[in-house]
Amino acid sequence: MLKQWRARFGGSPAASAASAASAASADTGDTALIALIAGGDRDAFQALYRMYFGRLARFLDRMVRNGALIEEIVNDTMLVVWQKAHTFDHTCKVSTWVFAIAYRQGLKAVNLRDEPVESNFELEAGDARQEPEQALAQQQLQQGVGEALKALSLEQRVVVTLTYYHDMGYQEIAGTMGCPVNTVKTRMFHARQRLRVLLSAHQEEPL
Repeated sequence: MLKQWRARFGGSPAASAASAASAASADTGDTALIALIAGGDRDAFQALYRMYFGRLARFLDRMVRNGALIEEIVNDTMLVVWQKAHTFDHTCKVSTWVFAIAYRQGLKAVNLRDEPVESNFELEAGDARQEPEQALAQQQLQQGVGEALKALSLEQRVVVTLTYYHDMGYQEIAGTMGCPVNTVKTRMFHARQRLRVLLSAHQEEPL
């Protein structure tokens, strides 16, 4: 059940040509929306909000581990996007800029609250039509990976989340987190070492 995750953290991430082309196309569309938002276009803002809400919610769920705060932080993030769209200088991708804002908002939330409330965001988003055995297997996988991620430091967890769940490269992650690329690489190295140990501790049990 967890074999794919053990294998995943044993190698380096690589994006396919098709994925890179798709990302480039998406960023072109995002850039056009940001330009419209900078001019006060509310329809463009609503479009960008819908595009990013789910992505930011998944990112923040793993980062802050407080389900009650996720929507609040996303809304705070998008408010900054609305207010600061005119400052976007095209030195990075729009997604990097937006995730950097979300990262800073998430850090503020983590620093202000000591007791995290665990979120079932991913479990609630699952397909209710799954067969019972499939649903149980999926739940066990999510729980195993989730518990492993919780054991990482916040910085390591963010690097892993952005790499494997949001297909960001190290340069983008460095821009998002405001740190050198080598720092991102070091955090990923230690995160992989830790995750390999934690995931191999999970033994598959017959259903």
